[in-house]
Amino acid sequence: MFILNNQPLSPDRAFTTEDGTQYPANWLKLSSPEEREAIGITETEDEPWYDQRFYWGVGNPKDHAQLVEQWTAQIKQTAGSLLAQTDWYVTRASETGLAAPQSVIERRSLIRAMSNDKEAFLSLTETTEQLAEYVTSAGFNNWESGASIDGAIPVVDGVTSGTVITGDTLFGGSGNDTLIFN
Repeated sequence: MFILNNQPLSPDRAFTTEDGTQYPANWLKLSSPEEREAIGITETEDEPWYDQRFYWGVGNPKDHAQLVEQWTAQIKQTAGSLLAQTDWYVTRASETGLAAPQSVIERRSLIRAMSNDKEAFLSLTETTEQLAEYVTSAGFNNWESGASIDGAIPVVDGVTSGTVITGDTLFGGSGNDTLIFN
């Protein structure tokens, strides 16, 4: 990062020094370190990047349990918004007996199943790093029919963490599980 008079300079923007000298947008890129130093420009290392949704700073993760709550609420809100688009079909069916189209019923069922799956996978994360990786994955952010969350299952030490049954899918980890179907 370039600094002049305690102000950061963008390498692609024109700037003016305190004495009124104007420099074009490409000057910082084309100038030598000596030329920049001659007018008082210093160069510092850029701050390391971190995702503020998950970390307070570099190597300083936010509380995992609170993030699970926050992102679970986000999943519910997104699912609710998607379902709200077709709520009028449900209201109409209740008031008039005219059934909603099968495609609407199937889409609403898919949204609820995807919401349940996303919440279940989110609850399987054990660290903020795992949560961040899952939340930023394509599977988490896709709500379309046929979207896959394969590969987004949190993994710890090479094994799936926990066992989750969502909809008609079983995601299992190590250990013994007993399933009883009625």
